[in-house]
Amino acid sequence: MTAAINQAVKQAVPTHHHDLKVRHMDFEFSDDIPEFWYDNDPFKTLLLAALSGGFPEGERFFIDSVRHFQEHVKDPELRQAIRAFIGQEAHHSKEHKILNDFLESRGYPISRIDKGVGMAMSWYRKYLSPARQLAHTAAVEHFTALMAEKYLLNSDELAKMDSRMAGIWAWHAIEETEHKAVAFDVYKTAVDSEWVRRSQMAICTVMFLGFSTYDFISLMRHSGRQGDVKMWAKGINYYWGTTGIFRKMIPEYLRYYRRDFHPWQHDSRALVESIKQQYLGNKA
Repeated sequence: MTAAINQAVKQAVPTHHHDLKVRHMDFEFSDDIPEFWYDNDPFKTLLLAALSGGFPEGERFFIDSVRHFQEHVKDPELRQAIRAFIGQEAHHSKEHKILNDFLESRGYPISRIDKGVGMAMSWYRKYLSPARQLAHTAAVEHFTALMAEKYLLNSDELAKMDSRMAGIWAWHAIEETEHKAVAFDVYKTAVDSEWVRRSQMAICTVMFLGFSTYDFISLMRHSGRQGDVKMWAKGINYYWGTTGIFRKMIPEYLRYYRRDFHPWQHDSRALVESIKQQYLGNKA
């Protein structure tokens, strides 16, 4: 019975090719960028700022967790994808450090978020097994792919941002989509425990939502807009209301718990291609 299930799962996973490109970006952020650079909205702006605060340390953890199992992978295509994944994530860490420094220069305590995430990642490295660390990375990569495909790329959200900010979010979302299956495929190759994969996603969900909410609220307090009831109501409805962006992601999120799940069951290559031409130009 187990063999039959495993064969059915393999057949359910689509044939796909890792198509990753390491792009060397050099974003600059000038002082005349408005404080609330995303739709002139503190809620939207500080939500992304809070996420950016955790990227540099988080990306380094993802690199380490995948690299640990690199020698277990024999497939040459996946080995090449691992190298590109590491390159992409390293550049995400670098560019978001620049963005975070810019936000810090405006008085926002982004460095506290970076420090907190760094402490959490150190705890993971010390107390989680390498298999759980890789499962954690695969879980977070599912979150970032959802954010990219169902939010930033598949809507007009990028057009609502100041153009000098839209570039970094478009680039990051494109590459998160490109490499969304790398950590997952390494995990399936080197570990392949459904219990560890699913349970770590449940743990990751609680921690990701909890820490992200805390960081967001701390930035909102600093902005002085924490008492704006109308803004809170509008923002919560925009993301979690009946037709809210995050609420609509729930079915896709839950698919991760299916035994036959694979990130490329949702083929997003056409979506990514259109955004590349618009925002990356000759680096597409």
